[in-house]
Amino acid sequence: MRWFHYAMVTVVAVLGMGAAQAEPAAPDSGVVGRHLTMTLVAETEHPATGSSVTLALATVPQPGWHGYWENPGDAGFPAKFEWTLPKGVTVSDPSYPVPGRLVVADLMNYVFDKPYAPLVTLSVPAGLAQGTALPVKLHVNYLVCSATVCVPETADLAITLTVGDGVTSAQAQAQFDAWHRAVPRPLNAKSVFQIAGGSIRIAIPYPAGAAVAKDAYFYPITPGMIDYAKPQSVVRDGDRLVVETKATAAAGATSLKGVLQIGAQQGLLVTAAAGSVASVASTASAPANNVWLATAIAFAGAMLGGLILNIMPCVFPILSLKALSLARGHLDERAARHEALAYTGGVVAVCVGLGAAILALRAGGTAVGWAFQLQDPRAIVLLLLLTVALSLNLGGLFEIPTPAFVNRSGGAGGAFATGALAAFIATPCTGPFMGAALGAALVLPWPAALAVFAGLGLGLALPFLALGFVPALRKRLPKPGMWMETFRRILSVPMWLTAIALAWVLGKEAGVDALALGLVVTLALAIVLWVAGQRQRAGLGFGVVMTLLLLGVAIVGAWSVSGRHPDRAANTAAQPGGAEPFSEARLDGLRKAGRPVFVYFTADWCLTCKVNEKAAIETDATRAAFAAHNVAVLIGDWTNGDPVMGRFIEAHNRAGVPLYLYYRPGIDQPMVLPQVLSPALLASLPAK
Repeated sequence: MRWFHYAMVTVVAVLGMGAAQAEPAAPDSGVVGRHLTMTLVAETEHPATGSSVTLALATVPQPGWHGYWENPGDAGFPAKFEWTLPKGVTVSDPSYPVPGRLVVADLMNYVFDKPYAPLVTLSVPAGLAQGTALPVKLHVNYLVCSATVCVPETADLAITLTVGDGVTSAQAQAQFDAWHRAVPRPLNAKSVFQIAGGSIRIAIPYPAGAAVAKDAYFYPITPGMIDYAKPQSVVRDGDRLVVETKATAAAGATSLKGVLQIGAQQGLLVTAAAGSVASVASTASAPANNVWLATAIAFAGAMLGGLILNIMPCVFPILSLKALSLARGHLDERAARHEALAYTGGVVAVCVGLGAAILALRAGGTAVGWAFQLQDPRAIVLLLLLTVALSLNLGGLFEIPTPAFVNRSGGAGGAFATGALAAFIATPCTGPFMGAALGAALVLPWPAALAVFAGLGLGLALPFLALGFVPALRKRLPKPGMWMETFRRILSVPMWLTAIALAWVLGKEAGVDALALGLVVTLALAIVLWVAGQRQRAGLGFGVVMTLLLLGVAIVGAWSVSGRHPDRAANTAAQPGGAEPFSEARLDGLRKAGRPVFVYFTADWCLTCKVNEKAAIETDATRAAFAAHNVAVLIGDWTNGDPVMGRFIEAHNRAGVPLYLYYRPGIDQPMVLPQVLSPALLASLPAK
């Protein structure tokens, strides 16, 4: 009966689609069909000229009904799209999310029985005037089925875009982030397949320590290669997954394209070439020790990266002050250990909390990474006020009041708060070892991922932890004296430099008006702290009024910069040394032209990024070497958290910036360069 069912579906679909085309529905932004509700949605209805915008065909099946994937399987038809576009506007092929499987009468169907959204990229031509209307129309023919019957339907959809500033609302951004996350990510690594003895084996590169779902499945896009209804085995073999199933009798293509599902609504777009694939025992599975090994390696890398963060100008003064508190010699062994543990607890708590927030946001479909909060100008203002307050405190303008609960805890509460403060201020920094470690954390199971973030906190707290538990180290600290007050004033200098850097970031991220407002509220903060310091010198307490005024200054400062944006066009034009803004389309174009390409992802709030740019990338030696080898340079500015860029960074197993990639002509995979660069390293990159 399998052939009969397939034949009936085919006849009904062909006749029904022909009849449906004769009576098109009236165009609208959304069409409610008998069994599918479709709506055409734009990521922004005001795309900038010369840019691209993502459109989603938001589709909701009625209960008991399903639509079809681009390869429907043994029965059914994929949707057919007919676009009517303004002159010069082009549209890509649709990108589908990972489908589900439905077996009916021994037929394997690849379907969607829950809400889904195929995505297309609309390219807007350059040179269009602001306010230019871009009417977009779409006619869709599709087949919708239940368990017993199939019905062909059509939809005529329309949306009118207007050329504008390209700004996307927060609500639309969150929705499209979720839709993008459901679309399989391209796997750039080479995959291989082999047909032998009636079976097909597909070897897909995949890190040994990365998690993969127990029900992993390969959905073929290339038709006629795989017997869809036959079971599949997905076996881990070192740094690859091997998929094995029955091949069709007519299988003979030299390339195979498909989607490997690795988790719930998570997949990789795979392109495999014909070759040789060794057989793997079907009983093999992803051993737990591989995950633990990957976790241990990532934990060690994060710990070492956190240790290096202690020399950053925003963290070093805080660590030094804590060390000096031990140098005073007023703590016994037990109290010193308690302070060290409390400080470590504060650091680890913040790192794990930020890691948990990143994992939760990513699970909800938002493309975020380490230091994601710095993509919001309000967070920059709060950090600016905090660093200025710390600078004034180190300079002796006022003393930070000690709450009663800190006194009751014997100093442990203050140490915990100091550790939390050090970890929070350190978030803009990403040093060596951190990038790969935190990138690995994003593909590990969540308990292992949180352990990696805890490793980062432990590394950051390690110097003070060692001072608290090793008396010999404390004995090497200088003897207390008046020099400590002078040294404390000196420590305010790197903290002032941090404040200046944050003010610069605020201007770059939110514009010069936001920078001016930030400086005004900083002045207000300084005045309040000066008054508080005068009260303290008179023998009075810090005061509840002063505390409320500080809180008010912080709230007003964050509110004043909310929603402000810099001149995007000016930022795009100001690329150094002939470099171009990054886009995946431009990268593909340069690679097809046979040029080597150096791509680097940066952010104004990333200290490591800026050091690398001034010390290695934007030097005369590097420019001369790149010019001699015709190397194109693309810059990905992630300051404001571009979600498309975030997904590209994530695809290269990184949790944030910096990320440095070098593409050699004729080689698919890029070289991932270290996070600390030098002109000699960049000049030595192979041109071929």
